[in-house]
Amino acid sequence: MAKKKSAAPPTTQPVIELHELTKVFGHDDICLSALDGVDLTINKGEFVAIMGPSGCGKTTLLNIIGLLDSASSGSYVLDGRSVNDLSSRQQAHIRANQIGFIFQSFNLVPRLNVIENVALPLNYRHGWRYSKLRRASKVLKTFELQEREYYMPHQLAGGQMQRVAIARALVNDPSIILADEPTGNLDSKSSELIMNELRDIHQRGNTIVMVTHNPELTSYASRIIQMKDGKIAKDSAKQPAARNKHKKRALNSQLEEAVRLAYSEESV
Repeated sequence: MAKKKSAAPPTTQPVIELHELTKVFGHDDICLSALDGVDLTINKGEFVAIMGPSGCGKTTLLNIIGLLDSASSGSYVLDGRSVNDLSSRQQAHIRANQIGFIFQSFNLVPRLNVIENVALPLNYRHGWRYSKLRRASKVLKTFELQEREYYMPHQLAGGQMQRVAIARALVNDPSIILADEPTGNLDSKSSELIMNELRDIHQRGNTIVMVTHNPELTSYASRIIQMKDGKIAKDSAKQPAARNKHKKRALNSQLEEAVRLAYSEESV
């Protein structure tokens, strides 16, 4: 994987704030706890990679952040507004305008061509169909896919399908990108292309939250979160700074006095 370029530091403005978040599937005696009291704050402009073994709650957490699912308990504040207080229609509006989704399986609609797939999120907005397709075409050109606009998904290679999926995620100019194993079905060359594109998106100021099993991909992230058993086991943002081994140690009081006297004698 290519080394990441330095990106502009994120602001300290929280965009995602989770407190004591839980998610339980099932009922009565048959329950599965997917999330167990998650506390997490993500600031605007961060690139967060979430890692952990299968079944640890990574995707469940991503789905709740993306308003595709709801928590069993706890609070979720998105851009200063409590998600708990939002109606289904308001949540759908946020998904359509503020959040872009990138899925491992691409989730392209097989009966629609490339440009129609990219324009899908724009259907939540009012306006002429032509203007939506024009916007989709502009985004596809950014990803050098303008010559594939009228191809069907089955006519594309895996890397091309994922680039179409990313174009679809960006067509509404969202401030938050959620990526669930974005390179899971790709070869190493295609994976590098996709990650370079995500890095460029991050450098433009977008907040990115990515779930991955691949430790190599964390080199693109500004923050790494490890999950285990529905909890956050490790967060690189909260780790103490590494001690500088080359830093001069403070002199003890006796040695300081000796040095002071030596300089005093030299100055006489």
